[in-house]
Amino acid sequence: MKIEETIRNWHRHLRGDFPGGLDELLHDDVVFHSPVVFTPQEGKAITKLYLQAASQALPGDAPEQSDASSSVGGSFRYVKEVLSGNEAVLEFETKLGGIHVNGVDLITCDDDGKIVEFKVMIRPKKAVEAVHAQMAAMLQTLSKEK
Repeated sequence: MKIEETIRNWHRHLRGDFPGGLDELLHDDVVFHSPVVFTPQEGKAITKLYLQAASQALPGDAPEQSDASSSVGGSFRYVKEVLSGNEAVLEFETKLGGIHVNGVDLITCDDDGKIVEFKVMIRPKKAVEAVHAQMAAMLQTLSKEK
């Protein structure tokens, strides 16, 4: 399975249209690299927690104009994709508390299409600080729910 199908399923998951969700997409030994945590997070459970927190913490402010094909929720939207072999770079934009956030998701899958590495990078510094505050609050909330 090539990265194209994995990313197609990732987009379906974000729209709530992929029945297997993160359990289906993520390898058991996936490694997640957060823009706000120094050490890599290893394993499906912790990666799911981070990705769920991000989807709730970073939907973005209400969109000024929405492109339904690339918008996930709020103002979050992917603006560019580069796919090659088993790797993908997905550039995204959103607004968080009025701050423009620009970043990339670097995704690597294995030959079975399972995501084995998910790395998020964000800019500028003010955006990293805003994301850090939002993610900390959301991770605390999600941890209490489990």
